[in-house]
Amino acid sequence: MTSLVTSPTRTLTYREAIREALQLEMERDANVILMGEDIGDYGGVFKVTLGLLDAFGPERVIETPIAEAGFVGAAIGAAIRGKRPVVELMFMDFALVAADQLFNQAAKLRFISGDQLRIPLTIRTQQGVGSGTAAQHSQSLEALFMQIPGFAVALPSTPSDAKGLLATAIRSDDPSIVIEHKMLYASKGEVPEGEHLVPFGQAAIRRVGSDLTLVSYSRSMQTVLGAAEELAASGIEAEVIDLRTIMPIDWDMVLESVGKTGHLVVVHEGHRTGGVGAEIAARVAELAGADLRAPVGRVCGLDIPVPYAASLESAWLPQQPDVVRGAKRVLAR
Repeated sequence: MTSLVTSPTRTLTYREAIREALQLEMERDANVILMGEDIGDYGGVFKVTLGLLDAFGPERVIETPIAEAGFVGAAIGAAIRGKRPVVELMFMDFALVAADQLFNQAAKLRFISGDQLRIPLTIRTQQGVGSGTAAQHSQSLEALFMQIPGFAVALPSTPSDAKGLLATAIRSDDPSIVIEHKMLYASKGEVPEGEHLVPFGQAAIRRVGSDLTLVSYSRSMQTVLGAAEELAASGIEAEVIDLRTIMPIDWDMVLESVGKTGHLVVVHEGHRTGGVGAEIAARVAELAGADLRAPVGRVCGLDIPVPYAASLESAWLPQQPDVVRGAKRVLAR
């Protein structure tokens, strides 16, 4: 299964690509509504929804109070009644305020209703470090959603994927969370015009190599691609896989690459302990242990709250030299 591209491409920012996906899906389906704090006149804290209130009116672009549990619960009710709500959580950290609605209601209702209910709910949020927003506005919490059966979890690294994964989420009859990265909104890339869908569970090979497999997603892909070029200069050819979604994960692509290279390093901003890399390492060891010539390496965020000071924040964040060292360490074992 491949991404659906029906038109020529042009250059957009990550922010513009997300806005375009929202606009096209709202034009396509009158049941698509937006909900969230400051998403109307203000255009959202990261200006993703700017202009959509003028285009679609207050009945479809719905400003909410600062009450995540309340408006996520309202969105679940709207989804049950046939709407397709797209809820913006201003920061990923605030998903914890709505945890009961997300984890115990949205993720479970199809199952506990005996398949009588559909919850076509999309959560849009952003996470990650780099803007000095400190411990309560910078957490990478994607691994929490991996623990909750019922949610699809997408983390686009490019403008094209941001558009395509969001459109796929909106059209799904089950809950999805699309986790953007605050430091990617101004990044640019080629994005197809018109309808564009990127299927969940389909990773992308961003660079072909034969010595080592590097697996990542979201903003960390930029770090990994830079590290791969640095490794190539020293004669090490890394294959780079962008997962795109971590629920589901494209295990076939990961295992095929590991079978070819025999070495694996997983890179992400989330905490090392209990993170996405831990699950990938365990699953690869289970399913492809005989192919591994060394233990799986992980390059991750530190197991401490994200600091505020720029120098400390930079030290917390996995950087290109960390990836290069991690790759060489695995190859040397």
